[in-house]
Amino acid sequence: MTTTTGTARTRYRTIDLVVVAGIGAAFGVAFLGYGALYSLIGPLTAAFKPAEGLLAGIWFLPAVIAGLVVRKPGAAIGAELIAATLEMMLGGQWGWGTVVSGLLQGGGVELAFALTAYRRSTVPVAVLGGVLAASLEWVWERFAYYPEMSWGFAIIMLGFFLVSGALLCGALGWAATRALAATGALDPFPAGRELAGADRA
Repeated sequence: MTTTTGTARTRYRTIDLVVVAGIGAAFGVAFLGYGALYSLIGPLTAAFKPAEGLLAGIWFLPAVIAGLVVRKPGAAIGAELIAATLEMMLGGQWGWGTVVSGLLQGGGVELAFALTAYRRSTVPVAVLGGVLAASLEWVWERFAYYPEMSWGFAIIMLGFFLVSGALLCGALGWAATRALAATGALDPFPAGRELAGADRA
């Protein structure tokens, strides 16, 4: 019985694959517009570059939403990599660096779910995913995009990354998943069934 349960928890259904791909593709397109925002706010953050870290959490959303919905190994990193790859292919401004970011961001969120063996999909787990993704992404950006930044500013940026990862990825991702579940769109998934059970209770 334990083996069957474990296998069922990790085996992908067709609908799981479709949802992971759909989440990744939708965010990949949306990220083109979000990336343009960085250009628009450039003059505002020129004097204090660490402030850009406050926007970071949105980039991790595909991973946390896919992880909360599908709840299987690889869902979070898969959705994030699809989003990053599509953004790059559509002309995203950071080129191959986008895929590196996708791997790190998705990996951070994936690790949070893996630590619970994909059994828990709560706000703390989502927030932890956002924080881990932010930490890994900060390391990459510190050396790839901001090598000239002082360590004082870099540490401030890390703080902004962590706050943004916790709120704009973890808390927002969990709230968005609950909102989707409330529409009935997630009924084939545990997220939808849990909300239905809570409503009946």
